[in-house]
Amino acid sequence: MRLPRRRFLGSGAVLLAGLGAAGLVRAGPAVARPWNKAAFEARTLKDTLAALGGENATESKDIEFVDPTPGVAENGDVVPIAVSSKVPGTRWIGILVEKNPVMLSASFNIPERTEAFVSTRVKMVETSGVIAVAKAGEKYFYARKEIQVTQCGCGG
Repeated sequence: MRLPRRRFLGSGAVLLAGLGAAGLVRAGPAVARPWNKAAFEARTLKDTLAALGGENATESKDIEFVDPTPGVAENGDVVPIAVSSKVPGTRWIGILVEKNPVMLSASFNIPERTEAFVSTRVKMVETSGVIAVAKAGEKYFYARKEIQVTQCGCGG
């Protein structure tokens, strides 16, 4: 006799709930990196890089803005940004927008043995330089791209 998938999954959920109620299975604490408050509160490029630990970042051609990152963004409310790092051992990528009130727009942890590629959408207040920062080992690398915004990303 075959057990239908829904009954099988339902039985598993009931079993897991029963084991949890009996104290035989416990949820472990969630593990997350602490929020870098100083990096998100920094207002200048120098202060942001210092808060990230990358004050001595080196420009690198191994970090690239890739499609769909535009040169001209029609609407600053949703600007697609994609970054690829070919720096060996890249474990973190950050995206900074120079003229935004908060420069650090995104921060991504890159797991071991995965491609160092991230894609997101950011809000841009005006035409600005966008900086991709990558950390590999204890070194920081960056690439910069100017993105022209034709319509303000301020909701107006």
